[in-house]
Amino acid sequence: MRYLGLSVIFALAGCVSETGEAPGEEIYSSYCVACHGKSAQGDGPLASDLPVAPADLTVLAARNDGVFPYSDVMAQIYGYPGQFHVMPEFGPLLEGPHVMWRDETGAVVETPRALLDLARYLETLQRG
Repeated sequence: MRYLGLSVIFALAGCVSETGEAPGEEIYSSYCVACHGKSAQGDGPLASDLPVAPADLTVLAARNDGVFPYSDVMAQIYGYPGQFHVMPEFGPLLEGPHVMWRDETGAVVETPRALLDLARYLETLQRG
């Protein structure tokens, strides 16, 4: 039992960065705050300079009958590499390690770990 407890602690330790933020929170702070803002409500310092207003990321679940739309969120962030879309392309960030993830339909999808970490963090920001 003692070893099980230690393994859980070590596993959780790998989920927090040197800054004390979860991986998705760190990605959000580095790549998303400028447009979406610290509050994630689309009020970042660059928001008024953009041709399309950044989305309020705190109401994604509310707009989807209370269910966080993982696949839609990740598709919007990732877009279609090499083609224009509203979000900037994050290139190397999303080229990093991949993980297998089960989507809402039950399909197992190979997904960039950073993208899944970011989506999981955005889910924590949801408000009613």
